[in-house]
Amino acid sequence: MTITRGELEALKAAMQPLEPDTDDRRRLGGEVLDHALDYLEALPELPSNNSWDEVFAQKLDPEFTEGGRGSAELLSYFGQCVNRPGFTTTSPRFMAYIPGGGLFYSALGDFLAAVSNKYSGFASASPGAVRIENACCAWMAKVIGYPETSAGTLTSGGSMANLTAVVAAREARDPDGGGAVYMTRFVHHCVDKALHIAGRGRAPRRLIDTDDRCRMDVAALVTAIERDVANGVRPWLVIASAGTIDTGSVDPIDDIADVCAKHGIWFHVDGAYGGLFALCDEGRAKLSGIDRADSVALDPHKTLFLPYGTGAALVRDGNQLLHAFTASAEYITPLGESEVGPSPADLSPELTRHFRGMRLWLPLQMGGIAAFRAAQQEKLGLARYFHARLSELAGFDAGPPPDLSVVAFRYQPENGDADAPSERLLQHLQQEGRVMLSGTRIDGRYYIRCAILSFRTHVEHVDELIEALQRGVKALHG
Repeated sequence: MTITRGELEALKAAMQPLEPDTDDRRRLGGEVLDHALDYLEALPELPSNNSWDEVFAQKLDPEFTEGGRGSAELLSYFGQCVNRPGFTTTSPRFMAYIPGGGLFYSALGDFLAAVSNKYSGFASASPGAVRIENACCAWMAKVIGYPETSAGTLTSGGSMANLTAVVAAREARDPDGGGAVYMTRFVHHCVDKALHIAGRGRAPRRLIDTDDRCRMDVAALVTAIERDVANGVRPWLVIASAGTIDTGSVDPIDDIADVCAKHGIWFHVDGAYGGLFALCDEGRAKLSGIDRADSVALDPHKTLFLPYGTGAALVRDGNQLLHAFTASAEYITPLGESEVGPSPADLSPELTRHFRGMRLWLPLQMGGIAAFRAAQQEKLGLARYFHARLSELAGFDAGPPPDLSVVAFRYQPENGDADAPSERLLQHLQQEGRVMLSGTRIDGRYYIRCAILSFRTHVEHVDELIEALQRGVKALHG
């Protein structure tokens, strides 16, 4: 069916709202920036947990209109129905899970990346974007002590980073299947998903015992490996944790690396939470041996405080990552040799990908590495400070000193079990909404978790947490 030039001109006019002019762009950009700045200005006193009911405080009826809506109405809706309900993960008093807080520099980087819409998967398409992503991965590899022959890729988070590493391990050491996997019961559940997606969900799996600090027992690992070898089962993959979710525990990485080297086993470290603490001196000491792992999963949106959606998978021998993921087709034949390094699409499962590198590259450039190092050291210190103060409070079992920045503790009055009182205390804190913590069960026992990792959290906020716990205890006792 033919179409006339006049019909095409009419369609061009009808789609014009998708391309605001210069004046509208400046006006809209200013309105959105003002909205964001107002949010950040109010943030220090916002509740860390809000009622879900505010999701329906305003209604968009219909949800999507033929003619569109004005910016004032939409920003009002976003502020009340999206920003307010649920967790305020950007709050300095949000210590429930392991957030990063969302650096403002990262938001600016995302804006620049989205406006230019550079395709960062393919070096020929956007050599500058690929160079930045490769530079970010190379910098993180240097932080954990990897050699220049390593390679890495930015991912959407720890789940995809662990999957990427498992696939690389499969192709390098277990292409035909049958190899056994060794890990503790505290490994992140995304590892189970990664093994399943990689076709190794039914691989022989050995849960290794842990010590009283929830860290892998190396002697138990050796026993399990030797038993498998004696029974004709080939050891394939050992997965250690550099910061478990429940307690922040760090497995004895160096000792595990010795065992893996002796038996030719692929050694993977899930460092999504704690791996990048290697940037500061204290963290580097606690992560000794991470440079010996065959692969490492990292989450800059945790320990480098970026917005959610920023992970990384690093492999010590970069050729093994290329071997696992390189693919091509006629329509993406390279336009020429590039000096910016490999294309991210050849290092990961993703072909189409957002230009993630700007959200890491810009903060490192504008803030400087020293500021990140100081922030990490402060978070480790705050966890020790909280543990020490909690140890002084009657009725609290502060648990062992933290390896990193998570403290798992219990409230235990003089009489009775600690599970129910701890759970009631946590519920009180969450309903109060001022300071946000979370709970977990370890071997059937209930614990309250304090995860200190927002770059906005400082000593005054930890003091406020202590006060909130004391208020909660008084409330529980009438």
